[in-house]
Amino acid sequence: MNTAEAKNLDHADVYLSEGAEGVRACIDAAQPALTDWPDPKPIPSTLLPVDPFDSALLPGALRKWVMDIADRMQCPPDFPAIGAMVALSSVIGRKAGIKPKRKDDWLVIPNLWGAVVGRPGVMKSPALSEVLRPLDRMAKIALNEYQNAKENFDANKELQEIFYGLRKAKAKEEAKNGNKDAALKELQSDDGIGSTPVLRRYKITDATVEALGEILIDNPLGTLAYRDELNGLLRSLDKEGQEGARAFYLQGYDGNQSYTFDRILRGKNNHIPAVCIAMLGGIQPGKLQSYIRDAVSGGAGDDGLLQRFSLMVWPDIAEQWTNVDRWPDTEAKNQAFELFKRLDALQPITDDETGESIPVEYRFTDQAQILFDEWRQEIESRLRTGEHHPAFESHLSKYRKLVPAIALACALAESEIEVSESSLSRALAWAEYLESHAARIYAAGTSLETDSATALLNKIKAKKVEDNFKAQDVYLKGWARLNSPEAVKPALRMLCDLDCLKREDRPSGITGGRPSTTYSINPKLFGGV
Repeated sequence: MNTAEAKNLDHADVYLSEGAEGVRACIDAAQPALTDWPDPKPIPSTLLPVDPFDSALLPGALRKWVMDIADRMQCPPDFPAIGAMVALSSVIGRKAGIKPKRKDDWLVIPNLWGAVVGRPGVMKSPALSEVLRPLDRMAKIALNEYQNAKENFDANKELQEIFYGLRKAKAKEEAKNGNKDAALKELQSDDGIGSTPVLRRYKITDATVEALGEILIDNPLGTLAYRDELNGLLRSLDKEGQEGARAFYLQGYDGNQSYTFDRILRGKNNHIPAVCIAMLGGIQPGKLQSYIRDAVSGGAGDDGLLQRFSLMVWPDIAEQWTNVDRWPDTEAKNQAFELFKRLDALQPITDDETGESIPVEYRFTDQAQILFDEWRQEIESRLRTGEHHPAFESHLSKYRKLVPAIALACALAESEIEVSESSLSRALAWAEYLESHAARIYAAGTSLETDSATALLNKIKAKKVEDNFKAQDVYLKGWARLNSPEAVKPALRMLCDLDCLKREDRPSGITGGRPSTTYSINPKLFGGV
């Protein structure tokens, strides 16, 4: 009698002697009981807590307008607030700058880069579109002025050609009579039609870097590059052959570095004395996490481009929704528009040596300078501890520009002639708020183990993974976030630690061979009791 037959006889004896209870005992002996497994623990959340938005962060003229938009749209106020601050910085551009140190030529241009993070359907795009309406209104005004100026210019140019034809004929007569100087004078006469009109561009969407360069040649004080979905832009700049475009955007963040195109742009001068770009857009959490993982692993994105989005927020979405159906706050909207118009009307100064437009320079008041120096000492010390992930550390290093830039924008919004301690305090509050969001973003983007464990657990619960599986049974499937041993093995370790799986190492049947490792699945994952 073989072992299996003996085992069956044993079970039969139990059944005959103990009836139904014997059957239950046979079943329990044949497979692991649910009670043999501990309750599985949940995967810890990858989302760190973030500071809620405080309307006091905004200049007074924007406060009611932004909060009204957030209330009517039932979206986090963070979304319209970020859009409003970036849009405001874009109209300032290179008209003004701040020197954060008393005796140094370090100049900060207050153009800001911002991004709002949220899953589809949480009103990212509508909120950003709403706060960009002041730019759209000014763009319409600028277009009308340009069209009128262009019509006058074209008419004057045509008239000039007529006068030039008459002068040319007269010069020909003078030349025939030997009056060389008189002929030359006729040809050199200036009819004074002026320079060719230029269209002021407030917002650029989905432009190639060459097209953006041409626009900035005509708009040297800066403009806003807006992308409804930032992931497309970021991924396009990662591609081979886009190194020049990437460098262009990197310099556009500083706002005071020159750039020369190697190709001819419409036959005009291809040199930009200072590339100044404000940047704004939205991105979905999953795409952002994927981009961060690629960047921190040494990909093309590992050059600080993403970290330049200092005004990047990933707010919590309220569970409760209220139907708000009322007219916009017209007074608040008009107040915000007047602020945009006033800052757009700021004028730079002219460099005596080059004749180029340069920013008006601002400085901190004495008390604000002391406060800034104390903050600078603190953040520089933090950046040297090595306690943060390098990607997050790089992000924090961009606060050297962020804080004085926001302080200047707030000061100009309040018509200050020096950047006050109040405006700087508001900027420091912005930095504290934004840092909490940055911590959430980079933690979620660098937590490969947690993301992979979540993905694997979902596959297990969907019964796409059989019991007693091996690691290669998972990564050979090619599933997202589970397509390599480097992704699957940490996930398996975490799920074992959480009692969702149990690891079993079995010796190989071949002498000297490697042991076989399998993973059994906790049956309680499927709702067993």
